[in-house]
Amino acid sequence: MAWAQDSTTFVVKDIRLEGLARVPTTEVYAALTINAGDSVDAQRIADSIRSLFKTGDFEDVRVSRDGDVLVYHFAERPYITKINLKGNKSIDKENLLKGLKQAGLSEGSVLERSTLDHVKQELQNQYIAQGRYATEIDVETAARTRNRVEINITIREGSVASIHSISFVGNKAFDSQTLLDQMQLKVHHFLSFIKSDDKYSREKLRGDLDRIKSYYLDRGYAGFKFASTQVTLTPDHKQVFIEINMHEGSVYKVSSVKLVGDLPVPEDQLLPLILIHKGQVFSQQLLTASDDLIAKRIGNDGYVFADVNGQPTLNDADKTAAVTIYVNSQERVYVRRIQMKGNNKTDDEVIRREMRQFESALASNDRMDISKQRLERLGYFKTVKIEKDRVPGSNDLVDLTSTVEEQPSGSIGASIGYSQAVGLTLSANVSQNNVFGTGNTASFGITRNQISQSANISYTNPYFTDDGVSRGFTIYNNRTFDSYLSITTYWTNSVGGNVNFSYPIDETENISFSLGLDHTQIEIGNMPALEVVNYINQNGSQANTEVNTIAWSRSTLNRGMFPDRGASQSLSLEMTAPVTPVNYYKLTYDGQLFVPISGEWVLRFHTLLGYGDGLFGTGHLPFYKNFFTGGIGSLRGYLDYTVAPRSPYMLPYVDPTTGQAVSDPMPSVVGGNAVMDGTMELVVPMPFIKEAATSMRTTVFLDAGQAFDTFSSPYIVDNPPLSAIRYSLGIGFSWLTPIGPLTFSVAKPLHSQPDDQHQIFQFTIGQGF
Repeated sequence: MAWAQDSTTFVVKDIRLEGLARVPTTEVYAALTINAGDSVDAQRIADSIRSLFKTGDFEDVRVSRDGDVLVYHFAERPYITKINLKGNKSIDKENLLKGLKQAGLSEGSVLERSTLDHVKQELQNQYIAQGRYATEIDVETAARTRNRVEINITIREGSVASIHSISFVGNKAFDSQTLLDQMQLKVHHFLSFIKSDDKYSREKLRGDLDRIKSYYLDRGYAGFKFASTQVTLTPDHKQVFIEINMHEGSVYKVSSVKLVGDLPVPEDQLLPLILIHKGQVFSQQLLTASDDLIAKRIGNDGYVFADVNGQPTLNDADKTAAVTIYVNSQERVYVRRIQMKGNNKTDDEVIRREMRQFESALASNDRMDISKQRLERLGYFKTVKIEKDRVPGSNDLVDLTSTVEEQPSGSIGASIGYSQAVGLTLSANVSQNNVFGTGNTASFGITRNQISQSANISYTNPYFTDDGVSRGFTIYNNRTFDSYLSITTYWTNSVGGNVNFSYPIDETENISFSLGLDHTQIEIGNMPALEVVNYINQNGSQANTEVNTIAWSRSTLNRGMFPDRGASQSLSLEMTAPVTPVNYYKLTYDGQLFVPISGEWVLRFHTLLGYGDGLFGTGHLPFYKNFFTGGIGSLRGYLDYTVAPRSPYMLPYVDPTTGQAVSDPMPSVVGGNAVMDGTMELVVPMPFIKEAATSMRTTVFLDAGQAFDTFSSPYIVDNPPLSAIRYSLGIGFSWLTPIGPLTFSVAKPLHSQPDDQHQIFQFTIGQGF
């Protein structure tokens, strides 16, 4: 910075700029405090130089005089053409560059030498926040042509400091172990190498302090506060000692509760939403929940930006808290526009038809929540977010943005099972729950094993009408084969199809109807079971039936894939028309309940009940419509369809493997007219994996099930009573991968009978698209 001439006052005739290369002259003239025609002296020139330095563009500015012309000589600061990062592993490049930009260093910006030390400290702070105190950072500059420079940053990441001890000072009401149980950070223990919960992190410590404070506030200690938190490092920066000093205070009881502020709805509608009452021990959790409930209720009337804030006023003399809930409803708003983001494959219309918040209508918290739930239940999306933004220049309008993250909704799949008893069971299918982004469902599947072969095609349009009435159809061909290993020796060939309609009752319930035709042909092998022979003797080997189904279903599940709360139920009645020679009905109930316990720990209960019988005096339920259980979809640990009543073979029985007659063969599984299946599962959190709850699930399960024959048929010799119901205990794992769904289970059969056939390990695997 220099003024190269004397301090004589003179009138500037002109201004000349020299040395500029990158900085536009217009920016320089805008920063100058002197114009042509001004009378200047040394002070005014010095002020102009300072003004130019404030732009940050110049390394040096000198001024000289050429007669009455003022000449400015510039040395521009170099600009940063590239920032090279080397050695960063635990923090990705994007986050580091973001931190550098906040510190004043970014590609394309001017380099200020004074910021380099600040930048180094900023990077150091990012690593310290992770507990990597031993990290070393070198920052160097490399000059390039045309006054450019590259910044080279070399990082030698240190290991995360482990926690040697956590101590508390001032805790009297709760012992140290109770407080440690509230924390995610732990002192080093024998499982630390797996859980990594002994690794210090500043952010985790802040979260733990919040949890400890909440623990006190929820138990009446309304005056609780931390005095200090000290983190001490060992000289080698490898271990930390944490000391937390606190003031517990006393337990406070609620002396009064009142609502104040502008209440846009009647007060008698808000008072029942207050969960904290006079005489109770103060609880911040209950007060916060009351705030949320009131805000949500007010938000249902358009006041979606309402601010509800409950505050206790403490009386230290009698240890009471007077609770005042302040309500600021703000403006009542309407929805101007709803926008969709993230739906690259799914049509906008598919999302819009699930929305229960409409454009030009009052904004409603409930309607937004229901819209979000409906989108999540579709199963097309991994995540769904609905955000509201005020319209600029308007106090009573908002725009909604529905942002979704799509996941595979179709599959080209295969499943494989293996046991020493039956070997391989194979199936393949093609399905798409979101055909061409329309929300329509189509599938084609083939299954083949030693028991059966099936093929089916189905298609459903969930919005056949604008009111949400769905229409679909199914065409199928199911065959069963001779199998001396499990199912009795007969063949069935069923060909049929149906048309179905579903009508929504409300947001969670619907009722459906199906009309179908079925042709079934039966052939018996050389060793048929007596139950099969008796049926054919009475009814013949062919049957044409008109099958009608009516079903009711209800679902409050929070997600279509891997739900963790809510319930679903369905009740269906399948019944033939009286004009057909074979008449029967089947009543089936299927229900499941998800109960969140804590965090990602969830209990799941599942029940399947079924019963069938003949109609119009035509006999009992046809044997080929019987119920079975066993397998990965019902009673894991047992072979598919084998836990059911059995019927003896017609004698003499010839073993197909040896060709020898057997006087007393194992009875053959024929199924029963009733079934009972139940499952209790505990969903176990997946450690170390972000967003595991929406993409994978590990469970510990107890299954129970059995099919029964309630007709006391003389041809059934193995019809177990309720006391003989089978169980299995095991673990399961499901993973919704980018290449398709995978499911595994390992189960130990319990209460097994001598003739039961086991399948300890089962899995399915599919290819998503």
